[in-house]
Amino acid sequence: MIRMPDPYIRAGGPDDEDVLGRLDRAAWSPLHAVLPRPRPPYAPFFGERSGPRDHLVAELGHTVVGYIRLVPPTPLASNAHVRQIQGLVVADAARGAGVGRALLRAVQDEARRQGARRITLRVLGHNTPARKLYESEGFAVEGILPEEFLIDGEYVDDVLMGRSL
Repeated sequence: MIRMPDPYIRAGGPDDEDVLGRLDRAAWSPLHAVLPRPRPPYAPFFGERSGPRDHLVAELGHTVVGYIRLVPPTPLASNAHVRQIQGLVVADAARGAGVGRALLRAVQDEARRQGARRITLRVLGHNTPARKLYESEGFAVEGILPEEFLIDGEYVDDVLMGRSL
């Protein structure tokens, strides 16, 4: 069996705008997306709510294969000790190579570096692979919003997960 190299995780930068936008659009799926499939003209990947500094980028052999977005969940000082994952994408070709797990571990280290005590995320109830990955990395279900989204004609739960750091 040939072992794949470990993913290289680095901070996002302004030059990642196009490649992360393309990766995000290519990975779109009703398994994890609550917005319709993006259509041209595409909105910028970085925006007011998150910029390059809010992303960690995964590379395999100098090719960008994933990213994770980490932001404060609110602008409130009383919530400043929490960080929220608001996006995790792995290219189809890199699935099974440990990219998602490496990004999750790196983002927890980054949240700690930022002084966070907790990290949270939201995942659609029917996204079993993502939920299993999060649980394997210490995230627990902290709440469920039943039938919060209507996706492809089916009502889907919004699952709130979190963990202490």
